[in-house]
Amino acid sequence: MREVAVWIALSYLLGSIPTGFLLVKYYKGIDIRTIGSGNVGANNVRRVMGKEWGIFVAIVDMTKGVIGLLGAMASGIITPWILSTIALAGVLGHNYPVWLNFKGGKGVSTSYGVIALLWPLNSFAIAMMGGVVWYAIMRTTRYASLASVLSLFTVPFFFLILRAPIAFTVFSLLLALLSTLRHHENLRRLISGTESQV
Repeated sequence: MREVAVWIALSYLLGSIPTGFLLVKYYKGIDIRTIGSGNVGANNVRRVMGKEWGIFVAIVDMTKGVIGLLGAMASGIITPWILSTIALAGVLGHNYPVWLNFKGGKGVSTSYGVIALLWPLNSFAIAMMGGVVWYAIMRTTRYASLASVLSLFTVPFFFLILRAPIAFTVFSLLLALLSTLRHHENLRRLISGTESQV
């Protein structure tokens, strides 16, 4: 159990690295939390620094979430519930980073990163399908927040269809609920008709 605790802690700390915050601080000399949506994630970086930097941050946020998971797998950990917990720690690190007083991003990129590697081969296809749903909703509605939340809710169904271990289905549902919580202000603006479109 000590080894598991180490991987959980490491996954959280790696997930906590505030990629967008550090990037904008280094290149612009400003705190990204004071501009745009005030979020430190890829979408706000895109608003502040352009599409290419937004994509870069999204990729890094995906990567940082899976390092702990991959390390745990390489060390021989294969129990679905344990792997799901380690993966969740990475997402929670991004959303509630210790380095920024627990005020971080919304975890969409990091969530898809861990989903893609949680269940080798199968979950990569699931993450791709979720990405297709995200793109379709975003292109249709122009609301990235709505696309993020709804696409993550399709992931548990994909896990069920492919008969994944129940731990992965429960884990992906938790990610969708967490994303809904993190997007609550966006959803409130959607209901009132004041949410910004991409």
